[in-house]
Order: sequence, then C-alpha cells, then structure tokens
Amino acid sequence: MRMSEGVEWALHSLLALAWLDDGRPVPTSRLAAGNDLPPAYLNKQLQALVRAGLLISTPGARGGFSLARPPEKITLMDVVAAIEGPEDAFRCTEIRRRGAGANAPRREFESPCAIATAMRRAELAWRRELAAQTLADVRDAAEEHAPTAAERLRRWHGRD
Repeated sequence: MRMSEGVEWALHSLLALAWLDDGRPVPTSRLAAGNDLPPAYLNKQLQALVRAGLLISTPGARGGFSLARPPEKITLMDVVAAIEGPEDAFRCTEIRRRGAGANAPRREFESPCAIATAMRRAELAWRRELAAQTLADVRDAAEEHAPTAAERLRRWHGRD
C-alpha cells in the first residue's frame, strides 16, 4: 500500500497543532515553514482536513488552522481517508474471466475471487489498525521518542 506524501504532511501538521494546543489558528505558511514544505500544496491537504471535519479554517490576518476535535478523537484512518479518499486500495477487475478463463464454466465465478477476498481481508485489517490509533497516541509516542520536540515546536511558533 502506498500513500501520498500528503498523508505524512497532514499528520505532521496535525501533530504540530496538537502540541501547540492553545486553540489559536496557525497560518499555512507557518505550518509549511516548520517542515520546509511548499505552502500551496500543504494548503490543499489542510483544506481536505477541513472538509473532513478534522480542522477549522479561520480566515483573516490572524487566521489559519486549528484542530476541530481533541487529538483523542482524530484517528489515523480519519486522516488517510481525508487525504487519499475512501476508495478501496485494491479493486478486483475480474481478470480471471478473461484469457484462459474466458470459456470456463459459470459456476467457477459464483464465489468471490480468492485474490480479491484475501486483499479485502488485508485492507480491512490495515484500516482497523489505523482506526485504532489516534493523534493523541502519535503525540504521546513522539514525546516519548523525542522529549524536546513539542517544546522546540512551541518555541519556534512563539508560543512558549
């Protein structure tokens, strides 16, 4: 399974907002600069998070983005679905019915394709695992592995 870099960018932006945790909006340009990202492309990811109800967008000179929900209520699956869309990663096109299978008896196709079934089972496990992890879990793990990261980010944003 391959996800776009937009998922990573969105998760880092959400983590930054969780660490700032003061409810004040952060401009796209500031979030982008914090990770050396192109602001226009990051803004597209942030707008997708707004549409998904994960962020609030505040217009104006003091505007920007803030979390729409507590970190405990934002799952990794919420973020992946907001950025990548809800479509299945694997789409069976029933190629078993072509080529050598074109003249096979109909009864051979009454059951779902074994490959599609296996892939669906794997994808459901992946989705369940992402749905079981929250932004708060990521925040806590990040703080455990990099204890000064949150403080450094708050200082960088002038919120120490």
